[in-house]
Order: sequence, then C-alpha cells, then structure tokens
Amino acid sequence: MRFDIITIFPRIFGSYSVRGAEQGSAGLAGSYFNESILRRAQEKKLIEINVCDLRDFTSDAHKTTDDRPFGGGPGMIFKIEPIYRAVKEICKKNRTSFCHSGLDPESRTLDSRFPSFAKSFGRARRGNDKKEKERKKNHKRIILFSAKGKIMTQADIRRWTKYNQLILICGRYEGVDERVAKNIANEEISVGKYVLTGGEIPAMIVVDAVSRLVSGVLGKEESLQEESFGNENYLEYPQYTRPEEFNGWKVPRVLLSGNHKEIEEWRKNKSKVKIQKSKLQVKIQK
Repeated sequence: MRFDIITIFPRIFGSYSVRGAEQGSAGLAGSYFNESILRRAQEKKLIEINVCDLRDFTSDAHKTTDDRPFGGGPGMIFKIEPIYRAVKEICKKNRTSFCHSGLDPESRTLDSRFPSFAKSFGRARRGNDKKEKERKKNHKRIILFSAKGKIMTQADIRRWTKYNQLILICGRYEGVDERVAKNIANEEISVGKYVLTGGEIPAMIVVDAVSRLVSGVLGKEESLQEESFGNENYLEYPQYTRPEEFNGWKVPRVLLSGNHKEIEEWRKNKSKVKIQKSKLQVKIQK
C-alpha cells in the first residue's frame, strides 16, 4: 500500500519531498509515521509513505498556492493548477494513469458499464492476466479532505485497503477550488463534525487506520475482528491487566476464573451494554 500526501506544510510530517521524491521511513525522521507500528510496516515494505510539497508545483516566484475567491468573501482558496500538477506528477512517478475526470480508469470500460454484455461474451477481467495486471497498476484512490465532505467511517477505511495507492490532498484556509473535488478527487472526506486548520491530521488518521488493516502490519489478525468498529454493531469489551486490585478497584472475578466460556459470555454482554450506552449518549446530545 502506497500513500502520497499533498500538503503545503510537509515539515508537519517530519521532512519534505522535492517533486514527489521517494522517501521511506528514514526520510520521515521526527514524524508520527516513524514510530512504532507504522515504522515497522515501512521497514517490512508493507506500506510506503511519501510527502509531496504542493509549493513545488507552482509556476510563480512566490510559490503561490492560493488566491481570493470569485464573488468575494473571507479568506483564501487553494488554486487548482498546483494540485492538478502534483497529482499528475505522482501518478507519473508511480506509473499509474492520471484520470482527471474524478473516475477510476476501470470505471470507463465496457465491462463495468455493461456487466451482462461482458459476461455473455466472456469478457470478465480475471480471464485476462494482462488486463488484470494493468487494472491493479491503476488501482488508486484520490481523497480530498474537506469540512463539507462525507463523514469517514470504518467501512470507508476497509474499502480503501482494496486500493494499491491513496493520494491524499490536504486542504487549508477557507477551502479548495471546487473543481478539484469535481474533476480530480474521487471522493471528498471529513473526519468529523468539527473544524481543523488543515487536512494534515486527517491524512495521518487515514494512513494509520488503513495501514493497520494491511495484511502483516499487526501481529494478530484476530485482534482486528474483536476491536471497536471492526463490526459495525460491536464495541470492544472492557479490558484489564495486572495488578488484580489497585486502590480498592478490583478486576471482575470472572476474568480471573480461567473459565473461557464464561469469560466469552461476559465480554459479549459487556459489549452489548456499551452499545446501548453509546446510543443513549447520542440521543442525549441531540
């Protein structure tokens, strides 16, 4: 899995890249990406993280990436040209096609638009190794972070793991020229109903959340199935470790019993209670 982050503040990620140059974990020294699980995943070549300085794709001496909005209004808007050039360069460097219509290359084929036609004439992609390799090579997703975007969920995270490359565009200021969302990005995403100063933290969230679902990144695959949001109807049960008692606060006796059947039942019941409490809190907030 490859991540390409487009930003005007590359040092937020610990370093910066010139025109999409390869970095690897060593090039992200001092970065969140260079610690713990994400560092090991990069060392094992399971994921690759690259940071692209949007200012490298400007055409003026001042490296201007924003301008005043048409029609007036407060703040500045990210210009489309530098973003277009950055995405195009990243696709060229990674040898993926740059489809600036907001659609995946495979969505334009007869097979995807007329599945019954493809089936009747034996045109399924899996029957053609060359086409399958080409499809995988172009299997990317371009994501624009925006406060007005779709709220991200765990289902989105799982869906993105099916791609080979995620290109993450970090917005700033009052927003990004709408033509980026309509003609370059595949989807516009928000990480919550609150406002941040930019898309860099959302980019970190996506890299972290997607990476941990990549095969081999986490030690135990079953831990992914038992955690909160691993199942849409499930919240993880309470967890305890040593000591058995601290300050008068005791670990539930059932967890010390060694009876695995009772422990499993207790965990299921506690999970249901957490779901009910979570739903109640949402109703109260409304």
